Amino acid sequence: MAKKNDQQLRREEELAHLEQMGIDPYPYSFDKTHSSVDITENFDEEKPEQFEKVAIAGRIMSIRRMGKASFLNIMDQEGRIQVYVKKDDIPDFYEALNLLDIGDFIGVKGHVFKTKTKETTVYGKEVTLLAKSLSPLPIAKEEIDEDGNKIVHDAFADKEMRYRKRYIDLVVNSDVRPVFIKRSKIISAMRRFFDDKGWLEVETPILQPLYGGAAARPFITHHNTLDVDLYMRIALELYLKRLLVGGFEGVYEISKNFRNEGMDRSHNPEFTMMEIYVAYKDYNWMMDMTEELIKHIANEVNGKMEIQFDGLTIDLSNKFPREPFFGLIEQHAGKNLKGLNLEELKAAAKELNVAIKPGASSSKVLDEIFGEFVEPKLIQPTFVIDYPLEMSPLAKKHRTEEGIVERFELFINGSEMANAFSELNDPRDQRARFEEQAKAKAGGDDEAMILDEDFLQSLEIGMPPAAGLGIGIDRLVMLLTAQKSIRDVLFFPQMKPEK
Repeated sequence: MAKKNDQQLRREEELAHLEQMGIDPYPYSFDKTHSSVDITENFDEEKPEQFEKVAIAGRIMSIRRMGKASFLNIMDQEGRIQVYVKKDDIPDFYEALNLLDIGDFIGVKGHVFKTKTKETTVYGKEVTLLAKSLSPLPIAKEEIDEDGNKIVHDAFADKEMRYRKRYIDLVVNSDVRPVFIKRSKIISAMRRFFDDKGWLEVETPILQPLYGGAAARPFITHHNTLDVDLYMRIALELYLKRLLVGGFEGVYEISKNFRNEGMDRSHNPEFTMMEIYVAYKDYNWMMDMTEELIKHIANEVNGKMEIQFDGLTIDLSNKFPREPFFGLIEQHAGKNLKGLNLEELKAAAKELNVAIKPGASSSKVLDEIFGEFVEPKLIQPTFVIDYPLEMSPLAKKHRTEEGIVERFELFINGSEMANAFSELNDPRDQRARFEEQAKAKAGGDDEAMILDEDFLQSLEIGMPPAAGLGIGIDRLVMLLTAQKSIRDVLFFPQMKPEK
């Protein structure tokens, strides 16, 4: 345990004094009737009787003691509100106010009025200490300079510390909480959209005997009772498709996935995905549905189709264009890579100065070239369609083009938002694809898929034609809240251990 500083020691002394006064610093409950916003947005001086009796609760953010009267500013989930108390009204508790600090939780019962400066205020007739804070908050101090500019001192601004101490970040930085409220609204809007169309939300296993559904390295754990290794899921796809085999015609899941991979501004090893599978549809239908979904969520959450992001205006209102994978590479990298073998692709990568790891497969080389030359250019919403077969082992072959599959990815602001297929339902073709993946894994591709015999057996039972879609929730939230890092939309992102 770290050595306590002077403020912590002082607060512990205050805590002991409060207990000596017979005040419980950690009571069990408080009957709150109103939020700060309920009061500040709805109080009318002409009709004060509507707020003759209120009970509010929150964290003290400032205290102004003025002898026999005091003003406090408290913050709840919705916002802040001022509280006024007089010694004559709370003689038994007023002495205890001297033992309260910024950060303490209190409950206040009283009525609402407006001060001479017209600030809506709760006149406290009863004050209850709800939790004594034993460590001080890093409260920023503000001042206005001679030119009228606001200067902030001692702000809790260190990004790494904010991520590690999110509970402090949420209290002292006013711009953080709205991002997470909007995140919740985004997920709710998505659920309502699917539910209104009659699709079923389901749950599939997080711990799996085999991992699959994506090209990624898994986390491995061990089940003691069964004495078997299990994998934390990297995707939802293979289990949701089993439900199509079982007779459901539209299923979706919003859940945590886990990938044992690198971390950067758009990747966290634990992340939230939505995957949906609808029987009797193809990727053309899914593109229409995906565009409708994105526009619906943006309108529900932001009330508009334009997003201001790092100096750019991203417009969701237009029809999302559909551009072929190889056509985009030729446009931006100047090379036609369609139909090239592995050695030819590696040679092209070398000419383009794209670094390729030893043992990389054709799909990996293509992915690296696309990521280097094309992805950063896809700022406005764009469906990239018709991927090479070797990059998409779970997608159905294109109905007219050799070596291509019916797959699309949606890119916005240079980032992949969604991935979708006309789903492969021929068990013979799927087995052959898995076998090719096994060869790639043996050749050094540690992200290649493994053969899932049970999934193949489910396809042999028969899966209807279907379209599937996956959306990275975290990246969608980043887009709709204009955040540059995935860590800014996760309450508790993964961090390196502190030294």
